[in-house]
Parts: sequence; structure tokens; C-alpha cells
Amino acid sequence: MSSFNNRVFGCVVIKAINSNYNADFTHQPRTLPDGTVYATDKVLKYSIRNFFKKAYTQENVFYFKTLSAEMQPRTLDETYESFFGKYTDVKGKDAESQLRKAVLKNLLSCLDVRLFGGTYAGKTNLSIHGPVQITHAIDQYKKGEIYSEQIMSPFRNSGDKNADSTMTTLGSQSKLSEGHYVHGFSVNPQNITDQVALSDGTALQNEDIQKLKVGLTRGVSFYDSASKSGSENELMLWVQLKEGSLIVLPSFVELVKINADKSIDLTGIAEILSRPHIASQVERIEIVYDQTATTVLGIPQNAIVSDLNQ
Repeated sequence: MSSFNNRVFGCVVIKAINSNYNADFTHQPRTLPDGTVYATDKVLKYSIRNFFKKAYTQENVFYFKTLSAEMQPRTLDETYESFFGKYTDVKGKDAESQLRKAVLKNLLSCLDVRLFGGTYAGKTNLSIHGPVQITHAIDQYKKGEIYSEQIMSPFRNSGDKNADSTMTTLGSQSKLSEGHYVHGFSVNPQNITDQVALSDGTALQNEDIQKLKVGLTRGVSFYDSASKSGSENELMLWVQLKEGSLIVLPSFVELVKINADKSIDLTGIAEILSRPHIASQVERIEIVYDQTATTVLGIPQNAIVSDLNQ
């Protein structure tokens, strides 16, 4: 395996048709105070982790709910021990330091930690600033409407005191008629360089990046639940800089436009990437989308275009 050392900027577009891509605690699609529909970074990370667990069964995915033999969600320490066994027994004046290094090395053996980092507050405390940072998503279509519909359970309400009642339980679910959520993301392998050196842990690998790309293009479509049915990956844009480049690109979230005909317009991004001082720093540009169902305008020059379904 070889380490991945390039910085990356990009975005992911998630299409939601009669779906609730990211619900709040009232089960409504999330909205900003001005009514704009949005989604957190957590929903995309969750979808990618879920895909990793199912598609790459040889990889450890740490920050994901698991159940004990008693069918209870494991605590953080229980999860750690289920992966790595009992904590390392260290003694002496530097025992805490040795424990942190041992835990850090083990955590860096997990694919999701090498990518996204994580906060560890168990037997010891650690904070790992992951190389991959994902922004909240904004629905750039802005023409969809949130609606609710009643659903019926096949069971009677156990709290109904009328023994002769024949009514079953009613509920409701809320969905967005149509949305096109745009997440921005960046990759900076240097975020974990110091922690890798201190713990003799595993650095971000080229193989990790290939798996990340697959997760970014398939994870949401792969995760199919009653509320998220209709949410699927639509496009991924990957802009990889040359190794050692220090330029910083703006977030792509506001630069992606969704037209009335639902085509995706990348003209704003293409204009930035065509500037000579930026173009000279770019190693490769990749665009992945469903070429049968999606129209993309303003594709950056020299971009490698591939079909999402290949």
C-alpha cells in the first residue's frame, strides 16, 4: 500500500424525489430559518460508512452502531474492545501517554477513522482531525415542497382504554417533493500526519481514496429505507491538486446551479478552474454522474467523465 498525499476539493449532488434525505427530530426535512432545505454532513458520512460495512467487509468501520449479545447498543469502550480486545495494560509515569498511542494506532487501522477522524472519549480521550471534511448540503433546486401524509399501523394503540376499540394507530410521515442537495468536501492528508507519526499508525492510503470515491458516488443510493427511498447519488466532482500545492479553492456548494429543467450547471466551478494560476496546480478533475438520467452543463476542461452506473 502507498500513502495518498494530494489535497482535493469537490462536491456531491444528492437527488431526492418524494423522499426525506435528512430528517430533523420532528421527522421533517431539515430547513434553515429562511425556509431553505438543507442536510447535515452526518447523513452523507453515515451513508458512506454503511456502504463501507456492506461492500468492504474486510475493513473495520469503527463509528457505527453495533449491538451486544443482549441486543443493546454498545458503549464506546465496549465497541473498542469488540474490535481490538481489552485495553493495553500499561503502567508507569507515562502510562496515559502509552495508552493514548495504543488506542490511536488501533483507531487508525479503521477505514472510517483514517478518512473522517473522530472524537474518542472512553478510557482515554482523543480527537482525530480527519483528512476528509464534508460540509452541510443546501438544496439548490429550491422548487420542491415539503408535504405530510398519514400512514396507518396494523396494530391497535396499547394505550387505548376502550377494550372494544377497532381503530388501529395512525401516524404521519413528511417528505420533500424534489430536492437536489449539494455537499462540498475537501481532503487534506496532512490533518493526521502528526498523529500517524506519534502512534506509528496507518496513514491515508491510495486504496482508501478509491473506496472513498465509490462511497461518495454510491453510498446514498445503496442505503434504501422507507424515508430515504427516492434519495440517490446524482453527481460527484473531484478536483485533485498536485502534490505539495498550497492553493485553497472556494466551497463548490454555492457554485453548483440546478436549472429549472433539473440540469446541473458547473459553469461557475469551470471558470475558477480555468484560471491559469489554478489550472497549473490541478493534477486531475473527475466527474461521475448518471449519463442516462442527468444532464451536466459547464463541465470543466480536461475533466475525466465517467458514468455513475459503471
